[in-house]
Amino acid sequence: MTTPPHADPRFAVWLSDPNFAAAEIARGIGYGATVLDIEHGAFGLADLERFIPFLKALGMDVLAKVLTPDRGPIQQALDFGADAVVIPHVESAAHAREITAFAKFPPLGDRSLAGGRTIAYGPYTDDWVAAEDIRVRCYPMIEDAGALADIDAILELATVDGVFVGPGDLSIRRERGTYTREAGDFADLQKIADAAHAAGKHWLMPAWTEEEKRFALENNAHQLALIMQHGALRAGFERPFAETAALLAGFSE
Repeated sequence: MTTPPHADPRFAVWLSDPNFAAAEIARGIGYGATVLDIEHGAFGLADLERFIPFLKALGMDVLAKVLTPDRGPIQQALDFGADAVVIPHVESAAHAREITAFAKFPPLGDRSLAGGRTIAYGPYTDDWVAAEDIRVRCYPMIEDAGALADIDAILELATVDGVFVGPGDLSIRRERGTYTREAGDFADLQKIADAAHAAGKHWLMPAWTEEEKRFALENNAHQLALIMQHGALRAGFERPFAETAALLAGFSE
């Protein structure tokens, strides 16, 4: 069996359903992280309970973009073993303070203790609680105008390890219309990157185009989601179709 290349945790593949083959292919290429789009994808609790440990066994960093900014989805993703939660629809610093607390145990936050996988099905210890608060990363999404306005205060929260940019929603909510990677979009991205660097915390973004990838790398993004599962499928389907159509056109000349 061929030994897969080193997994680079800076580069993530964005998955919309528990596709085991897609995960294995990505890991074989060298991707070292996955973003599970639970919010918009086709993940059930039973899927996550099985798929997250599979990804961990592949040696991949697992970021769970949870269903809603609520206690239940955040705690469930972490109890299944996710390394990070990406929390959508954060409206302000006050909202971030409330919901990011669910990713960290007291006294730092308000996460509830649960036995199971993350504690190796054994008893709790103070050392484990402290280690789990370090292991788990909490990334509120910056995709709302209010969250962008409060970016510095959000990054100051002890329960926040960094921020994850949602460029599409942010563009609409900043009244620029759909995301087209215009100057205003990159100005917002720059503000977020600068705030994260000033706070000494992570910033992450989906970077589908070369322009976005270059911006993220130049601004030292902690992680980049390089391609969506559905985008990869479309690109894979399009290439042989286009090749065959071109050949067919040549036959008819």
